[in-house]
Amino acid sequence: MIIFFICITLLILGYKFYSPFVEKQVGIDPTAQTPQVRFEEGIDYVAIHPVKAFLIQFLNIAGVGPIFGPILGALYGPIALVWIVLGNILGGAVHDYFSGVLSIKEDGKSLPEIAGHYYNVFFKAVMLVFTAMLLFFVGVVFIMSPAGLLSNLTYFEGTFLAGNTFWVLVILSYYLLATLLPIDKIITKFYPIFGLLMIVMTSLIAISLLFNAPHLPVAGDFLGYFNADHYNHDFLEPNADGLPVWPLLFMTITCGAISGFHSTQAPIIARCLTNEKYVRPVYYGAMMCEGIVGCVWALAGIAAFPEGYSELKALLDQGGPGLVVNHIANSYLGALGGIMAIIAVAVFPITSGDTAFRSLRLTLVDAFNIPQNLRNRLLLAVPILIIAYFMTKLDFSLIWRYFAFSNMLLSTCVLWLATKFLFERGTFHWIASLPAVIGTSVTASYIMTARIGFNMPIEYSKPIGVAVGVVTLLLLIISHNKRPKTLIT
Repeated sequence: MIIFFICITLLILGYKFYSPFVEKQVGIDPTAQTPQVRFEEGIDYVAIHPVKAFLIQFLNIAGVGPIFGPILGALYGPIALVWIVLGNILGGAVHDYFSGVLSIKEDGKSLPEIAGHYYNVFFKAVMLVFTAMLLFFVGVVFIMSPAGLLSNLTYFEGTFLAGNTFWVLVILSYYLLATLLPIDKIITKFYPIFGLLMIVMTSLIAISLLFNAPHLPVAGDFLGYFNADHYNHDFLEPNADGLPVWPLLFMTITCGAISGFHSTQAPIIARCLTNEKYVRPVYYGAMMCEGIVGCVWALAGIAAFPEGYSELKALLDQGGPGLVVNHIANSYLGALGGIMAIIAVAVFPITSGDTAFRSLRLTLVDAFNIPQNLRNRLLLAVPILIIAYFMTKLDFSLIWRYFAFSNMLLSTCVLWLATKFLFERGTFHWIASLPAVIGTSVTASYIMTARIGFNMPIEYSKPIGVAVGVVTLLLLIISHNKRPKTLIT
């Protein structure tokens, strides 16, 4: 069980020692007036206590992502834990922190507007397309997954509640309210409660792992698990199902490691913070906590299946990650686990879907300077949700593939945006630029060989990714050497 403590300890130490170093490069000003103070209007710019802001941000970015993704990542064995911990410390937490910093320093604006400020109109347009696409796909995915679960509950068999369409319409109705109403009417009232539920559930699973997880690797044989027969793949090589660690593991586990979706949620809270000093505990802290959630569920996915890959894969094929959550929760927590499982795979996705559509409204409002009266909010929200309803009729797996690519691409763009911000300040840009190089390499590798991309043979993925990474790094070094030598301290 020492591996369990190592993972959690590294994430906490990353927050304790690395996040202050990251913050030092930014120029946080506790005396500056925040967007909330300057633009208070009772709809989106509303003051929120920092503790409540943390819980809302945590739930906004978490939802079901750090549960489902790490469970799917457990197919690769303990290498999933390495990616979650290192990805979170060096990439994801930095990405989320800069998402908050850039938004709060730019009047609470959305990513495309910030991109236009630091780069150009072209980059703004690219960011607008991919931000809107990602938010829309997230919203659609988090209509389909909870509706599917609720319609299949045995409690509802033989009643109208067993219909998938009924639950889709119920969820869409709630999304309409959450998109239209002021943030302090629904989100600030209920999200802190669900955020605490996420923490409680994760804590209970973690405690159960400590006392009832005989199949977890220990320090002495951890590295041996990378080549263990029951996972049947070597480091960065295809496993028994032909799924290569590079680049698919990085696309499979995003929430918990690094996720572009998180940056789309940043403006919601950036418009509500009353002091810049709260950015680090709210944004960096929420991502660190999500990393802990991801580690717990990846470990649970490994521990609950003594036969390893084949046993976990069989259950995933039977009912997806939701069925695995149900199996893990019931195995470790009994009857309480069954309730927790329903909350995890039904309620938590909804808390990400509603803020996805709210963020989409904010993004379009910022891009086209639309006044925020009730009529305009309706004219934006209603057509979006109608289109979303028809999108729920499409193949879930196809939508998920587009979501995964958009997610990684957007996180890489945000890291390059943070790099430009640090370049202009003359501070240590490598904290953002090196993860951006890796993200560029992974994204290029994936889209070249993915079915939704160029569909090239999978053996081309690594050399393409390495080549793109090397070229990007060389260009970065050239830019670094050309910049002014005066540093801001």
